[in-house]
Amino acid sequence: MVIGLCTLQLQIPAAGSLKDKRQVLRSVTVRLHNEFNVSVAEVAQQNSHQLATLALVCVSADSAYTQGLMERAVQFIRTAHAELVLLDYETELL
Repeated sequence: MVIGLCTLQLQIPAAGSLKDKRQVLRSVTVRLHNEFNVSVAEVAQQNSHQLATLALVCVSADSAYTQGLMERAVQFIRTAHAELVLLDYETELL
């Protein structure tokens, strides 16, 4: 069993309030869950208007599949969501 964990540091430049930020993040988390079947949660910077830290987690029997899935999810964030700026990310296989 392999557990994949990807931590994403994001900036949301257009968010002027926490409500704006949460609206964008809700859309992103639902799309990530639907497209990649991963669990997604905001794990830090909940009170910052323009910064967010998301954690993506999946469980699989194959480490290569898990690594590829996380990379595809990061690429999805980079390309499909123009309202987000990916500052940094880290992927771990446990």
